[in-house]
Amino acid sequence: MLIGEYKHTIDAKKRLSLPSKFRKELGKNIVITKGLDTCLFIYSPKNFQRFLTRLKELSVGKSASRRFNRFVLGGAIDTQIDSLGRILVPDFLKDFAELKNTIVLIGVNDRVEIWDEKNWIEYRAQSEKEADMLAEQLGEIGAL
Repeated sequence: MLIGEYKHTIDAKKRLSLPSKFRKELGKNIVITKGLDTCLFIYSPKNFQRFLTRLKELSVGKSASRRFNRFVLGGAIDTQIDSLGRILVPDFLKDFAELKNTIVLIGVNDRVEIWDEKNWIEYRAQSEKEADMLAEQLGEIGAL
């Protein structure tokens, strides 16, 4: 399980170090893709395959399904964690997530999210204000 919040920097060569805890869970090979809320998602190949299985269940006849598949899969790359625990973030993903210098890595169960620090601080503050309401909404649908 991937959990926790870690602050790191992205270097001039667009490399970023992953915490050893995350590296242990993810393995050497990973998939990075565009995420939601202006962040990036990192999956292990196994967890990305599970995600793909759910995407395959979506109807190709639905415009939203096609668009979401294109968004996620068109923005995905297979890559490796180097011997120093770093990953290279391509320009198109760096630009999408608005990554500057300081980034935040968030463990979210089966994936890691990469956030620009400023965006994460704003998002986290809003989420913290809405936590009770979100819990109630999830409780109404039986998720909590």
